[in-house]
Amino acid sequence: MNFKIPLAWLQLAQQKVRFVVAVAGIAFIVLLMFVQLGFQDALYSSATAVHQNLRGDLFLVSSQYKSLTSNQSFSRTRLYQALGFDGVESVSPMYLQFAKLKNPATGEKYSIYVIGFDPGNPVMNIPEVDRNLDKLKIPDVMLFDRDSRTEFGPIAEQFNVGDTEQTIEIFPFNSLIGYRVRVGGLFSLGPSFGVDGNLIVSDSTFQRINPNSRPAEMIDVGVIALKPGADPEQVLKNLQASLPNDIQVFTRQGFIDFEKKYWSVRTPIGFILNLMLTMAAVVGVVIVYQILYSNITTQFIAYATLKAIGYANNYLLNVVFQQALILAILSYIPGFLASVALYDFAMKATKLPIIMTVNNAVIVLTSTILMCITSGALAINKLRSADPGDIF
Repeated sequence: MNFKIPLAWLQLAQQKVRFVVAVAGIAFIVLLMFVQLGFQDALYSSATAVHQNLRGDLFLVSSQYKSLTSNQSFSRTRLYQALGFDGVESVSPMYLQFAKLKNPATGEKYSIYVIGFDPGNPVMNIPEVDRNLDKLKIPDVMLFDRDSRTEFGPIAEQFNVGDTEQTIEIFPFNSLIGYRVRVGGLFSLGPSFGVDGNLIVSDSTFQRINPNSRPAEMIDVGVIALKPGADPEQVLKNLQASLPNDIQVFTRQGFIDFEKKYWSVRTPIGFILNLMLTMAAVVGVVIVYQILYSNITTQFIAYATLKAIGYANNYLLNVVFQQALILAILSYIPGFLASVALYDFAMKATKLPIIMTVNNAVIVLTSTILMCITSGALAINKLRSADPGDIF
């Protein structure tokens, strides 16, 4: 049995250095696409981490709400009005505010996100938080996010080695007077592009940390739990039709989608990530086109010879598309492996959820193949002009 090596491979491998450089160049474009998608996923996943861990079916926010970190509060009265609607079982207010946490080791102050709620009616669906609700009921006790960035100091490490009396000083913004709280436990939520770290306190402790930031009756998110069998969409419509227009009502997915849209459309980081992903694809098409065009130019007389001995244009065009496919597959493999290593490094450095997913792996593979095939389609115009007379 004779094994025939494809002509497309023979032509690519004829100049080994050029071939390796071509694969490396395309692999770098693959890496760029993976990086953009990875950071884009991390942006959306981290920005909606709180949303995904909320315990409830519907959510009330201010009509001026832009994102969870924008701190647009509304009257708690609106939330209690929702109790009168059919299908509503309970409501829970949630308080959100940035403050400054003093690093116990260095004395430096860093911005941290403070989440407050009534421990008797918890709104966070995090097992570690549930196990520490009794501690939150004690005044001036907080839970610290162990996945917060390192600038907050060794708070989690100290707690893990048994320092259960560790006290931390927290400062409201624009205030030189701090408030001391004790670390009662740890949980995992993680930072985002807008938040470096998180801590959870009771609603009463929240008010003591931020005594002058807002009236006590102003809340940031109203969490609504529905009765079993209630239709969330119908209750949402009833709330929207009857409550004043100074609030917005979302389902869980609607709340998440609204936050994603804000970060994607209304922030510079979302625009930059989308732009860089598009630019990586365009640059990739140009690079592959140059590679294939150069190869066709180098092998031009060979192609003209093949035409002279009877091979049709379609056969020659198929050779170019095979070369494009070979370049795509061989470049994807090192690009994928490099991306996995880079994801791991970036996740450890930033604490962001930069994770390789099957969805991203398939998207980049498909994009790489389409990128190379598109470049091949552009490059074959040179091949169509191959004239058997060129060999003489």
